Amino acid sequence: MIRCVRLWTGEDGNSHFEEGTIDLTPGSRGDQLSDNIDVVSISFQETASGGAFAWHTAPLRQLVITLSGSLDFRTREGRHFALDPGDVLFAEDTAGTGHSWRLVDVSPWRRAYVVLPGGSIGAL
Repeated sequence: MIRCVRLWTGEDGNSHFEEGTIDLTPGSRGDQLSDNIDVVSISFQETASGGAFAWHTAPLRQLVITLSGSLDFRTREGRHFALDPGDVLFAEDTAGTGHSWRLVDVSPWRRAYVVLPGGSIGAL
């Protein structure tokens, strides 16, 4: 299983999160595989060590796959969650009060943004 944190906008207009997993099933050669997910595009970004981003919402529904760097995410309600290399953020808080993040280690944050179509990506 791969750790996945879902971040969404609640009815109160605030960002909320829950931890889950992307389920994997046995495949060939002993690999574990997920179901295929339809995507619109993928891009990569890097933020230098010490970086942070103040309150914002996700620009669109996307998966953010952390390749390097460890982060502390925060909601307006003061709740925190961490992302580490290998974690996936399912960002769908495209409205409301948003979230913030800051790098908490000496590595840059390297990540892949995987833009999703409007529909659901299934069970996480």
